[in-house]
Amino acid sequence: MSDWTWDWNPSEEFLTEGLPPGVVAEIERLATELAALGPDSVRAGSPDDREGGLRVFSLLGGRGFIQFLAVPRHECVYVCHITWTG
Repeated sequence: MSDWTWDWNPSEEFLTEGLPPGVVAEIERLATELAALGPDSVRAGSPDDREGGLRVFSLLGGRGFIQFLAVPRHECVYVCHITWTG
């Protein structure tokens, strides 16, 4: 188990405004799983050809995606952007 955590960046209110509660719950679940990966979260999602930087992870079968930043120095995964096409 990793000591990493996750957080919203800039804020939960800003990022989740207008999203259905089930989508928010799925994003929280994914963020928890990414944090559990610990340092390996810098390689999760896309792009596949490099690690670090802003990463993209598909959401609910391709109906949207999240962009996140894994910061080893902070031991934290930050959810930075959400695109939901519904």
